[in-house]
Amino acid sequence: MAVHPVLAAVTRRVVERSAGPRGAYLKRIGEARSQGPVRSGMGCANLAHGFAACGVQDKLWLRGDATPNIAIVSAYNDMLSAHQPLQDYPDILKSAIRAGGGTAQFAGGVPAMCDGITQGRAGMELSLFSRDVVAMATAVALSHDMFDGALLLGVCDKIVPGLVIGALSFGHLPAILVPAGPMASGLPNAEKAKVRKRYAAGEIGREQLLAAEAASYHSPGTCTFYGTANSNQLLMEVMGLHLPGASFVPPGTKLRDGLTEAAGRRILKITDLGEGYTPIGEMLDERAFVNGVVALLATGGSTNHTLHLVAMAAAAGIELTWDDFDELSKVTPLLTRLYPNGTADVNHFHAAGGTAFLIGELIDAGLLHEDARTVGGDTLAAYRNVPELAGGKVEWREAPGGSGDTEVLRPAAEPFDTHGGLHTVRGNLGRAVVKVSAVRPEHRTIEAPARVFDSQEALQEAFAAGELDRDVVAVVRNQGPRANGMPELHRLTPPLSVLQDRGHRVALVTDGRMSGASGAVPAAIHVSPEAAAGGPLARVRDGDVVRLDADAGVLKVLVPDEELAARAPAEGPPDQTYGTGRELFQSFRAAVGPAERGAGVFSS
Repeated sequence: MAVHPVLAAVTRRVVERSAGPRGAYLKRIGEARSQGPVRSGMGCANLAHGFAACGVQDKLWLRGDATPNIAIVSAYNDMLSAHQPLQDYPDILKSAIRAGGGTAQFAGGVPAMCDGITQGRAGMELSLFSRDVVAMATAVALSHDMFDGALLLGVCDKIVPGLVIGALSFGHLPAILVPAGPMASGLPNAEKAKVRKRYAAGEIGREQLLAAEAASYHSPGTCTFYGTANSNQLLMEVMGLHLPGASFVPPGTKLRDGLTEAAGRRILKITDLGEGYTPIGEMLDERAFVNGVVALLATGGSTNHTLHLVAMAAAAGIELTWDDFDELSKVTPLLTRLYPNGTADVNHFHAAGGTAFLIGELIDAGLLHEDARTVGGDTLAAYRNVPELAGGKVEWREAPGGSGDTEVLRPAAEPFDTHGGLHTVRGNLGRAVVKVSAVRPEHRTIEAPARVFDSQEALQEAFAAGELDRDVVAVVRNQGPRANGMPELHRLTPPLSVLQDRGHRVALVTDGRMSGASGAVPAAIHVSPEAAAGGPLARVRDGDVVRLDADAGVLKVLVPDEELAARAPAEGPPDQTYGTGRELFQSFRAAVGPAERGAGVFSS
């Protein structure tokens, strides 16, 4: 199938603009490659330290030059539901690898924090930077030169991008992401949203709200709404870093354990000692990242990936831009309706045909590079198949030809919308991202007076006082990475939704984040440059009329350019970036790059 001309053009431009850094990166990882285990060149004392705690058989194999040794890097902790199932993975993987003639060592753990727990609290200001901490921790785990490949265990938000960035610093090694799967569906998402709105409106109390939340988030596994965690899973599969069909198989099932074992067997085959050497740094090329963008757009996935995909690409020497997202969005059909863009969750998506059907539809529409390399086969074509247990082991078989529920997952010829779920907007306030897949067309354009806030708490107080009961563009600034680490602002969704439900024209404009749970209120997020870096958002005043047109790509304040430029930037709020560990990240805030470049500290 020939690729769509826009897909081809965007990919060609990414290749051209990345030629210098990509070439340098490939040269570095080529030089790092060792024909055979790198440990064979280690000093005897070094090597002895490396296998001192191993069993007799593993020691014998690690002393020689013919046995691949696999690093296991895990984000396990038992507080986070998504990562709790990872507890048993190292033993499962080690057994599978030994049976395949290799060895494996638990190389290191990486931190895993949950935005759902830290939402609206001081700890959220560590969240985005935790991605780069995970990347550094992954690099530390792999730094001992004992390994021929890596199995990366992680699921949520910043953790998966951090694992990938860290692994790309060892790009000569193959790596497979090993997921855990979603929890069973709980309280329907539409009911949960209603309860949150009723609480925001003061109609119910905390006990009723807590009961609803506990019925939604209730067991081991990933939260089932289509936020950043599940966007991670889908993107890792489409980009070829999961085994085919691995993303949304529930934890605690025989198939889930079978897929984990299969990852252990597969990593042996793609090391430099195996039959199909597939280093992650070569595999994640321009085609893979363009495929990731298309999958994000086709599913209305998390806006966080307008940061994470850019940052991961940069770690591979590839320059991905918001212009690429925008151009691909114009030709990518929206094929899913998953909460918050609908009422279904990822379990419904999986049952309707899931990733295999989605990938097949996008390939047939010419919107994925089918020839992209993967860990699960020579090309992405292998990802049209679904895993099944046969004789206690996983086999892949051709997926059913149609969607099992066209209210959740549709063919490319009958999409929910003709364009992707994300748009970019620009104007005299800078550039921003808008997730439109959950926003009704009649709400995507608004022109209204601004009410300016420097914190989400101030907006909530104004709402409670009845000061926002009108048409309003809420401008929440000083929430960017340089200001306070760019926290997510989900606590603003219920009050703004209440105002919109009352018939008011409402929008949010912020240099902060909203991520995968962005809802029905139009929100221009990730405004870049941010206010704390001198961005024009710092010059907006109460009463200024702001125009947001998500369809036309417009974000501007209707103030003459001369007047806007002459205004002194408003002073930010008093420094509160201390406590809850925030003071430890001062150097990150000073070094972080803009949202457009991934909001990272490695390529600012």
